[in-house]
Amino acid sequence: MLTSAEGSRDTVAEHTMGLLLMLLNNLARADRQVRQGEWIRAGNRGYELKGKTVGILGYGNMGSALARRLASFECRVIAYDRYKTAFGDAFAQEVSLAQLQAEAEILSIHIPYTPDNHYFINGSFLDAFRQPVWLINTARGLVLETAALAERLARGQVKGAALDVIEYEDQSFVHLNPTSLPAPFQYLLSCPQVVLTPHIAGWSYEAEAGHARVLAAKIAALRP
Repeated sequence: MLTSAEGSRDTVAEHTMGLLLMLLNNLARADRQVRQGEWIRAGNRGYELKGKTVGILGYGNMGSALARRLASFECRVIAYDRYKTAFGDAFAQEVSLAQLQAEAEILSIHIPYTPDNHYFINGSFLDAFRQPVWLINTARGLVLETAALAERLARGQVKGAALDVIEYEDQSFVHLNPTSLPAPFQYLLSCPQVVLTPHIAGWSYEAEAGHARVLAAKIAALRP
């Protein structure tokens, strides 16, 4: 089966960068507060990305594109991919999962959804991090257990989360399942350390044409 992930890797990487900067600098929360007439400066003090260790989970099209963009921020980038070896490059250091969990301050998720990856990021996975982390998911909702994330946000093991994908989405990605969204998601809605977007990371105007070009090139390459 032909796929065209290359067509949206740049827009996903850019969206991930946007979510990461929103988290570190409290941009969504500060915007909401100013619109409500609140002028809170100390409570919205941010963190610099420079000098942080960013862990990328999955170093395919999206993960590697993110690493390229992180290079200009003078942060350290480490990556783990369960399907690859010897993939380290000028933009990311290849590490084991244990090393990623020991050293990362920020986790960006870029793994596909497969039965083996269902809830790959669960409670025990998050508890294995040596220090509290910021978490970004622009991959697929069902690779992350929402209940486990909500629990770790509540107790500070996760400092903040930015999610473009939610496990309760319909398979068409058109909307969330309307039938009584569970308590863990309700917690995310109320949590000021959470940023949510409606599965749009890979859906830029440029990406639509990009997917078509990638598929056309792959089809052409199949011709004898």
